[in-house]
Amino acid sequence: MDYANIIRKAWEAYDATKIIQKIEDISPMVSTNYVFRVTFEDEDMIIAKLSYFGKYEYFKEDHRIIHTLSNNLLYPYENFLAKSLLRNNRVYTYRHKKGKTDIWVVFYNPVRVMHRMPRRLEEQHIRKFGQQTGKFHKACARLRNVLPKSIKTLRTDINALLEMLDDKKKFTADQAEYLRHHCDLFIKNRLKCNVSSFEIIPVFIDWNIGNFSVTNKLELYSRWDYDWFRMSYRMLDFYFFSRVVSDAGDKTAFSYLINTMMEDRFILFLQEYHKVNPLTANELRFLREAYRFFILNYVIKNGSYFFSPQYASKLKNEALEIYLPSVDRDFDPEKLIQALKIKEA
Repeated sequence: MDYANIIRKAWEAYDATKIIQKIEDISPMVSTNYVFRVTFEDEDMIIAKLSYFGKYEYFKEDHRIIHTLSNNLLYPYENFLAKSLLRNNRVYTYRHKKGKTDIWVVFYNPVRVMHRMPRRLEEQHIRKFGQQTGKFHKACARLRNVLPKSIKTLRTDINALLEMLDDKKKFTADQAEYLRHHCDLFIKNRLKCNVSSFEIIPVFIDWNIGNFSVTNKLELYSRWDYDWFRMSYRMLDFYFFSRVVSDAGDKTAFSYLINTMMEDRFILFLQEYHKVNPLTANELRFLREAYRFFILNYVIKNGSYFFSPQYASKLKNEALEIYLPSVDRDFDPEKLIQALKIKEA
């Protein structure tokens, strides 16, 4: 597929008077999403992102919400998110549809980057990261009533997976039965956690150290990579928070083990977060279901779209053999509730 040519067509439809000089692929190597740096003859530069999984309507919806969020966040987050380019006061997206090919393009202004956190955090980094993410979630929650509505929910994603399980080319009968069991557990257990009492806010989920930068005072400075963005419960962000602060730190060869949410380092993070943005016992119990959903949706259902074939196959096998069997065995939310001294009504 000639992605550069699609980008050129997308830009010509946006502004044919501004001439592209070169297009450079800066895509992350483990992902199937494509990101390009576009430089113009006048030396201006933008970022182009291509996507082709899911639904174009979801793609447009997500970027419309992200733009509104970016535009409405107040200090110190007014420049935290990359701004999409607009046309006629709307986020500009381009759809390249030809035969079986259906690819979508969005353009961003480049986001400024300051410092990256170290691959393995020290105690002061963990404390500051907890405080900063707590403050950022509060800022996002304040905007929940002014953001565009989202038609995508956790339930719609689980229902889509349940439909996929009927495909005998993708799953064996035993695999399909086992995954249906976990889908059922997710649906039942989320109700036990009283999720109707949780706020719906913008969440980015994929908080890898390579996806954000901080100031020299360890304050959040900029954030990019919106592949897993959605409107949902804030607890969907916490599994990746646990990975950022984990003892193992950021690794090139990665897995999605649940045990990072049982580490003392994650408890320290939660304590600092809780001081600025209090958590409830039911939210901490929902962490188990947030992890289960992550494995079912982003590894099993969409893994072949998010990851290169080698990683997608590896993670799918690990999900069935390691991750899902560990959900109800290795995670104990009561330990976290006690550590935060949360008293239930």
